[in-house]
Amino acid sequence: MFPYKGVFQREVTTAMKKQKGFSLIELLIVVVIIGIIAAIALPNYLAARRSANEASSVSALRTLHGANAGYRATVGNGQFAPDLAALNTANLIDSTLANATVGGGPKNGYFYTYDGTGVTNTPSVFSVISEPSIKAPPLATGSRQFIISEEGVVYASPNATTAPSIDAARVVTNAAPLNN
Repeated sequence: MFPYKGVFQREVTTAMKKQKGFSLIELLIVVVIIGIIAAIALPNYLAARRSANEASSVSALRTLHGANAGYRATVGNGQFAPDLAALNTANLIDSTLANATVGGGPKNGYFYTYDGTGVTNTPSVFSVISEPSIKAPPLATGSRQFIISEEGVVYASPNATTAPSIDAARVVTNAAPLNN
């Protein structure tokens, strides 16, 4: 047994009484500082996420254009794919992109609407519109909509609520070409 049990207990008790913790005011100051830092960082984080989602959407549209060119040259017999499922079946796009429709789930915050009604025309035509899954700030997943057609130029709308469109003469409205 420890012969100095009583002395040891007194020293431990005395040392514990001398320890001091943080006061409530000090803890509140730390919480306020963390809140201020979060209030500054959160809008920047959301803007960076929207920008990344938009870049991913443009990349996906370019992927769809390339996949359609591959489809037309191989299994399409000179015609573009009728829908995203046909591109997925031909293993030209992955299932995440093929299912990123309004009825499915978004891919990186964007839905894709494929218009293959003109694939049997001469010449064969198609278009794809991408739109943010959430359009209202502050949690918007994107701040613009995009469109691409058989010509391969990506057009961007001025905001998330203006939908770009393409008419029978293949003229894009409500959007301007991207400069990248």
